[in-house]
Amino acid sequence: MQNRQEWQNIFAAKAQELYPASDPSHDMLHIRRVVRGALKLAAEEGADPAIVMPAAWFHDCVSVAKDDPRRAQASRLAADMAVTILTEMNYPAVHFDAIHHAIAAHSFSAAIKPETPEARVVQDADRLDGLGAIGIARCFTVGALLSRPFYFDGDILAQSRAPDDRIYTLDHFFVKLFKTAETLQTAAGRAEGARRAAFMRDYLTRFAAEAGEEA
Repeated sequence: MQNRQEWQNIFAAKAQELYPASDPSHDMLHIRRVVRGALKLAAEEGADPAIVMPAAWFHDCVSVAKDDPRRAQASRLAADMAVTILTEMNYPAVHFDAIHHAIAAHSFSAAIKPETPEARVVQDADRLDGLGAIGIARCFTVGALLSRPFYFDGDILAQSRAPDDRIYTLDHFFVKLFKTAETLQTAAGRAEGARRAAFMRDYLTRFAAEAGEEA
């Protein structure tokens, strides 16, 4: 039976095959950040790393574009694929149901309530990576891949209109990212999420000022 570091190496090697460099918002760097964050939260929350670690490594193993109508199914598809991958690796099957749930529940669009400490930890780690300085970088990456303009000229901060992140990249802050900061499940995750969201609000204020709008 492999120890934890040996499994880490096995998962990393497989993940290298799964996550393309063509999408920096969901590449190996993102995966490694989520793994590190999830294991840190697991230690603080008493979650089982034998569940958290593979769930974090393979939470995005099925890629569905943000503008694809199947987007809400992506986490369930990834959960199914992860169990197939882990079965081929001879990972202990006793953990499969919990891993499947942790992956399926991590997605914002899937709207699945995390029912276990492990699912809450994986969800928080993934959502935290969408906030703060890195979250801003990832947001603009996705916007560029989808050929969306940065903002709505004349009302960057959506003060007199409904934000629409299907059209404008910065609107994603209002449509989703600030909401995810309010839905974090763990105490440590909520504290870090609040810090990152505050940084993002400061960034938006500066952005609007530089673009010629007052916040």
